[in-house]
Amino acid sequence: MTIAEIYRSTKDRLSAGGISEPDTEAGLLLEIYLKVSKSDILLNGDREPDAKALEDLEKAVSERLTRRPLWYIVGKAPFMGLEFNVDERVLIPRADTEILVEEALRVLNDGSRILDMCTGSGCILLSLLKYSNDCKGLGVDLSEGALEVAKSNAALILGEEADVRFIQSDLFENVEGQFEMIVSNPPYIASDVCDTLMREVKDFEPRMALDGDKSGLVFYEKIIPEAKKRLTIGGNLLLEIGYDQGDAVRNLLEKEGFIEIQIIKDYAHLDRVASAVKSALR
Repeated sequence: MTIAEIYRSTKDRLSAGGISEPDTEAGLLLEIYLKVSKSDILLNGDREPDAKALEDLEKAVSERLTRRPLWYIVGKAPFMGLEFNVDERVLIPRADTEILVEEALRVLNDGSRILDMCTGSGCILLSLLKYSNDCKGLGVDLSEGALEVAKSNAALILGEEADVRFIQSDLFENVEGQFEMIVSNPPYIASDVCDTLMREVKDFEPRMALDGDKSGLVFYEKIIPEAKKRLTIGGNLLLEIGYDQGDAVRNLLEKEGFIEIQIIKDYAHLDRVASAVKSALR
């Protein structure tokens, strides 16, 4: 089969298998396994690929049709222009979470101490360290498996000598010291909603990284008061939030005396990030 024929066949198979964006994923699969871009398909579509590469592509397509997420199959996922190791022990980094990183970078000062609560793959913390100077990072997660992935990503993104540590902790239980910035993408999906998510998410991604209990707010209720204790005066707290949680999270921040509270929307104009500053007065 030619590259063009393989692309069409892959797209059709993914579509028939219920994959929501079959054309995009077919293009990604060919790019990853056959090393051909979308323009190659258009300009050199009559070329036949290497037999081993085609075999690897076929295995990936067959696995994708089980609804296992593409990035778990590949073993790496893009985020903030970088590439992170991922598997079923961690959430797959989302483009929406890049908004949190971008907002954090706007207020991050060189030399800051950064705490990333519920670090998962480490994509938030490691991106902040990669794109800043002389900052120190601490990533916290309850999942030992997630921490293993995060440590592998630290070596991959920053190198073995990076000034970053990861610890296992039930939120702030084992955390010591003060920080100029605390960031978090905690579980925030209400428990009854988790079971309605698309199969790729509910059947493969870690439930403990998604489930925010009955209200979806339980982790904010725990993190915000503790973050206040661990932030330096004038320190920044940035939280990823659900599309309908802006008002509730704002209220929690106001209750703890945070100032300069902002609810930042994503590209779909939905609530995505809560940003606040620790006041010197409370």
